[in-house]
Amino acid sequence: MGLKNIFGKFSDSSSKEEEYVELDLGTTEPVSSANKVTIQVEKLESYSDSDRIQRKLREGNILLVGIKGLKEKDMTELKRAIERIRKTCLAINGDIAGVSDEWVIICPEFAKVHREKALVPVSAVVQKKPESVGE
Repeated sequence: MGLKNIFGKFSDSSSKEEEYVELDLGTTEPVSSANKVTIQVEKLESYSDSDRIQRKLREGNILLVGIKGLKEKDMTELKRAIERIRKTCLAINGDIAGVSDEWVIICPEFAKVHREKALVPVSAVVQKKPESVGE
């Protein structure tokens, strides 16, 4: 009896059999549109657009928001709008991250942004000044 029966893992090398599970991938059901997560692309062109973005975030949508227009127009207004959206994100336990100098991704509670070196902190996105034309 001894250790062989207690742990059940000890056996002689001649009786080892590898077990495999065969998967039939042809019988999987297609994912219905009701089970899919929607990612919406939005533009933040003025401070008032932050209302629409906050509403869509509260509805449970993941948003990819283009901020280039407002960034070129008025950096102070962009900072105010991003701060307002960020506070809403924190209130609903969501997540927000800058994807580039021109895009921000905003997620509700059920999603999280995976951060790697390629992602830019939101604070860095709104602090950079747009490049002047002709310089």
